Amino acid sequence: MDLLDNYKKAWDNQPEETSKFSAVEIYKMAKSRSSSIVKWIFIIGIIEFVVLNSMYFFVDMETAYAEYDKLGLMSFVTYSQILAYIILFYFLAMFYINYKNISTVDSTKKLMKKILRTRKTVRNYVLFNLGYMALMMFIVMVAEINLNFEDLNTKQILLIILLTVVVTLVFLGILFLFYQLLYGILLRKLNKNHKELAKLEDLNS
Repeated sequence: MDLLDNYKKAWDNQPEETSKFSAVEIYKMAKSRSSSIVKWIFIIGIIEFVVLNSMYFFVDMETAYAEYDKLGLMSFVTYSQILAYIILFYFLAMFYINYKNISTVDSTKKLMKKILRTRKTVRNYVLFNLGYMALMMFIVMVAEINLNFEDLNTKQILLIILLTVVVTLVFLGILFLFYQLLYGILLRKLNKNHKELAKLEDLNS
């Protein structure tokens, strides 16, 4: 059984002075665990950023950019990538700020707020990545249809749309599972800490 749960379970049967001491210990342990979890969220975000961007060394980007140029998307891709990097750096900065903030809070209510803020930051980070990938797939599909519109009949256009939707959903599903593996476990642990702190706050009120 979790050590934090053991503290919590034994707390109600203790004398008042001991209970107060245990409450402090439970808070310190929850804070330490939350700080460690948020630190790992930041570390994983950095590793993910480095690994995904290092893939450019193994992919023929000249061919990809030539295809984008043929579709008339070169400017869109360039500016959207710049914007995406700015947003990604923002999220990484927020991961670090959340870690530093959780490490320095001194009350249960503040710690609970920081945990909720961290969960929201990670959720928005995942949604941004999924949304950006979906947008890119949609834009490429529209550009492909527009480029070859005169050579395509209605059935072929519908087939391209259907295939794009299926491929996009499969890709996003895999990416979502990837993020669940990376961040899901940590967020569940963080959520457990939040619930323990909420119980602690209720008992102290």
